Amino acid sequence: MTESVHLSNAGSGVEHAAPDATVTVKIGAEHTDGQYELFEIDAPRGDAAPPHSESWSKAFYVLQGRILVQAGDQGYDLGPGSSISIPAGTLNTFSVLTPSAKFLTVSQSGRMGAFFAELAAADPTDYAALGEVSARHGVSLA
Repeated sequence: MTESVHLSNAGSGVEHAAPDATVTVKIGAEHTDGQYELFEIDAPRGDAAPPHSESWSKAFYVLQGRILVQAGDQGYDLGPGSSISIPAGTLNTFSVLTPSAKFLTVSQSGRMGAFFAELAAADPTDYAALGEVSARHGVSLA
């Protein structure tokens, strides 16, 4: 077991550039024996990522701003202090409703961090490569 106490101070953590946000790893899978991960998401208003589903469950907790989370056939307007859990396999995406938003994401398993690390290293204009990265990590695009 590799689980150990891990401290992540404000402003620390590995940052990954995603097409719709900056994803900062606050607690990585290596600190929880792959049980869960915690990310800080800093997203500007802009185009939402395409609807997608993951092979892991996740939850959002909004710190600043407002986001509209589409999960399945339902839209959820979340502001500071609001949270939502999204089961594995649920088609989802989010849009930022304010100039920017900051929220935490908890993911079950260690797969989300590996996905964002590889996604950040891929060419954002190579849609075939992005599709391969997604498929390799259990992310299905709608």
